[in-house]
Amino acid sequence: MTNLANTLVSQIASHIRADGLQPGDRLTERKLAEQFRVSRSPVRVALKQLEEAGVLTSGDRSGYRVVDIAAAESLSAPVAEVDEDEKVYLRIANDRVTGLLPERITESEFQRRYDLTRGRLTKLLRRMSQEGWIERLPGHGWEFLPVLTSLESYRDSYRFRQLIEPAALLEPRFELNRPVLESRLAEQRWLVEGGIWTVPDAKLFELNSGMHESVIECSQNIFFIDALKRVDRLRRLIDYRQMLDRDVARERCIEHIELLHLVLRGQNEEASEFMRKHLAALGPLKSRVRTQRGEVSD
Repeated sequence: MTNLANTLVSQIASHIRADGLQPGDRLTERKLAEQFRVSRSPVRVALKQLEEAGVLTSGDRSGYRVVDIAAAESLSAPVAEVDEDEKVYLRIANDRVTGLLPERITESEFQRRYDLTRGRLTKLLRRMSQEGWIERLPGHGWEFLPVLTSLESYRDSYRFRQLIEPAALLEPRFELNRPVLESRLAEQRWLVEGGIWTVPDAKLFELNSGMHESVIECSQNIFFIDALKRVDRLRRLIDYRQMLDRDVARERCIEHIELLHLVLRGQNEEASEFMRKHLAALGPLKSRVRTQRGEVSD
């Protein structure tokens, strides 16, 4: 069984679970291929595997029907596991965006607030510093750097990106960095083929923002390049707070693959227009975020 078919097994099983399908409900190759944006061939292989696992049964000219919900549960895509340091990291990011942390904070305050050993705190501070949202002060203090904290400024950042990223693809000195973009393409394929279900939020941000930065770096226009990197650094923390549906995230990665194919084929005008539409669609999708109490606001 191919990697894609193997991924589809867990995705179809997750679909059965998430949509509350019951024994006797019907699944067809055509609809599943449309839903997951793949050809019917790997869907056919995945359905056969699910039949062998006892999840489905085939019928005459009627596709497959659900048989065993419990069997589907055991094969469904796993929920991304987050280690304890990652949980603390995301909690600090959330507290920073919501204003629960002061602009300046000492290491001892960090340790008390988040119950951290010095070793774990050092590791987290190094990571935050490298990502550009905190810096060391003389002594043992730290100062948070500016980040986007409102949805309006967040939307503004996407309107700004709609101006610079499509334009960068049309720069006269644009020079394709094929090895880097092919590496980014492999990352996006990995996400689409199943990685999206297990990758942590912060890593997903790195992969997707890194893809956009690799494309704009081909423009060789330092102002475009620097502007996007600054925006990505500012929006990082509010990105972590979003109610990011991994099905929606997978759709974005599929668009990234299509965009990279256009760029790699030298179709920059088409890529520029595709980029503009891609970014315009992302803004509204990013308007739902977690509040401090875990609720959702627009």
